[in-house]
Amino acid sequence: MSDIISLQQKIVPELIELLQKRYTIMRNIYFSQPIGRRALSYQLNIGERIIRTEVSFLKSQGLIDINPLGMTVTKDGEKLLEELKEFIHELKGLNNMEKTLANRLKLKKVIVIPGDVDNDQLIKKDMGKSAANYLKSIIKNDSIIALTGGSTVMEVANEMPQCYTKSDIMVVPARGGLGRDVEKQANTIASVLAKKLGGSYKMLHIPDNIGKEAIATLINEPDIKNVIDILKKADIVLFGIGRADVMADRRNLPPSTRDYLEKVGATSEALGFYLNINGETVYETPSIFLTKDDLKNVKNLIAVSGGRSKADAILSTCSSGMVDVLITDEGAAFEILKSC
Repeated sequence: MSDIISLQQKIVPELIELLQKRYTIMRNIYFSQPIGRRALSYQLNIGERIIRTEVSFLKSQGLIDINPLGMTVTKDGEKLLEELKEFIHELKGLNNMEKTLANRLKLKKVIVIPGDVDNDQLIKKDMGKSAANYLKSIIKNDSIIALTGGSTVMEVANEMPQCYTKSDIMVVPARGGLGRDVEKQANTIASVLAKKLGGSYKMLHIPDNIGKEAIATLINEPDIKNVIDILKKADIVLFGIGRADVMADRRNLPPSTRDYLEKVGATSEALGFYLNINGETVYETPSIFLTKDDLKNVKNLIAVSGGRSKADAILSTCSSGMVDVLITDEGAAFEILKSC
């Protein structure tokens, strides 16, 4: 396929550009449906006249429907989007990028999604879908899945196909709650994913920013102790990666701690560990229930994070030995390759 793509790029590059444009339009309609032309034009930063022309073509091919509520992708359109995904992947040279990143970062596997979530938030849904597909391929009937909160991990649960058979899969939060966005908290995501997989879930009713003394008291409560015991038996850990400065702010860490993190060069935060660019732990939050020793016994450590602005944070976390599989986007991947 690569030879054909190379030939097309040399002889008819305008066809490749048109293909990518129509693929992007269909993909955005799919993730935002139903959506109007004006909203789509604004979302893609493409003139409404061009959008009108392209959607008229897509409708004539039976790939989208247009009704008073907005545009939607048809079943044929959904099938085509899935078929085009691998072609676009090859077209952008992402297969080679994945192999190069996996080799340089010493990871089992890297999956790179086209685009940059910093420029297009819908890329987060693409990452979620790819992560869900990978997760589905490794889950066993008796798997214990531990996961963190966050918008990217939330998309993994949202994009997981619904399973209609019962299983012994258990999903547990790896962290306590953070902030007011309940739908992005680990407890909520664990319940959504468990229901999608036909399994069961446990909740960890501990605030994420609680102090050491309170933690020491709470972990002896029978219900909480039971969840932590299950958590430590997880064979899959799914988590996001954040920039240290952003996460310190989001977790309302005291000014003295933030100053310390800046002083020691904290670059990333993952699973409660603040790491420098070399992957060394420089600070740990009190509410860590999966220690570094626990993580060594986990068979599948899956990190999902993207965006050019997070490249250093992703590189930092991958250098820590806490990641086996990385699902990221093109924007972050390009920046990481410049640094390693």
